[in-house]
Amino acid sequence: MKAIFSFVLRYIPRPYLQLVGHWAARILSIFYLGNKVECPVCNHHYRKFLPYGRNTSSRENALCPHCLSLERHRLMALYLRRKTNFYSAPLKVLHVAPEYCFIDRFEHMKNLDYITGDIESPLAKVKMDIHQIPFEENTFDVAFCNHVMEHVEDYIKAMSEIYRVLKPGGYALIQSPQNMKFPTTFEDPSITDPKERERIFLQNDHLRLFGQNYGDELRKGGFTVVEDHFVHDTLSPDELKRYALPGEEIIYFCRKL
Repeated sequence: MKAIFSFVLRYIPRPYLQLVGHWAARILSIFYLGNKVECPVCNHHYRKFLPYGRNTSSRENALCPHCLSLERHRLMALYLRRKTNFYSAPLKVLHVAPEYCFIDRFEHMKNLDYITGDIESPLAKVKMDIHQIPFEENTFDVAFCNHVMEHVEDYIKAMSEIYRVLKPGGYALIQSPQNMKFPTTFEDPSITDPKERERIFLQNDHLRLFGQNYGDELRKGGFTVVEDHFVHDTLSPDELKRYALPGEEIIYFCRKL
């Protein structure tokens, strides 16, 4: 199974995966019926989740076969429910590079005015470059932009654009992969071999890998940032296991004052 997922993720373009991946996962779900793990995004439960990753040592118990949530998506869903007003307040929301597992659910929430945007994703309603978001300043109450900043040319500009379109008092979740062994963000355009880039940057299409200073990088975009150790401070070991959550991820809660 790991080899199949590795091949698919490496060689099938992401836009095609976004359109058809959920159908294939639903078929596989019949082999994973059970009640040992639960997805807090779609509320389905299985004996375990599907593996996920670009190589044969990919993560076990990672991908929900019903909604395609990964560990970080399940963590975000729990965080929004337990620590924000996202599910109750009337909010205008911008979701950049929207994840499949959230789109239909957020679109059907009556308290949200929900807009999706991306430069290439077929799932997004608005085609946009995050370096030039096509909305007026002070438009949105909430913005999501996860696992994007490692791909863009000018991440400070992109962060600043999210800050610009948020209303005063608005907040954003802007998560990215990190290597906490690195004190600062690491970039090296001289590394051109795809295998070497994947080894160092996790994927060969990543332009950088953020380190311990990711909160400071977000502050360069204008945000006031709270580094929330939600996993350790709020969730129990049983919940981490039940929802198959990442063990170390920090939530960067970014607010525009």
